[in-house]
Amino acid sequence: MMVDWKDHIASDPEILRGRPRIKGTRIPVSLVLGYLAAGQTAEEIIAEFPDLTRDQIAACLDYARDLAEFAVEA
Repeated sequence: MMVDWKDHIASDPEILRGRPRIKGTRIPVSLVLGYLAAGQTAEEIIAEFPDLTRDQIAACLDYARDLAEFAVEA
């Protein structure tokens, strides 16, 4: 199942100084990605943050993938 990160991630300069976050929360995408990088499973992250869903966690990965594909001109 594909998840479009744009359905789950928002950025607003008035919230978390514009850092990307899960819509409707103050949970930054970077926090979720940090948990995943540390080896946490989606279930473990949801246990820590019960308001999150598997789709929102997948959206964080999709967001990171999009950023990694962004080409920077040297």
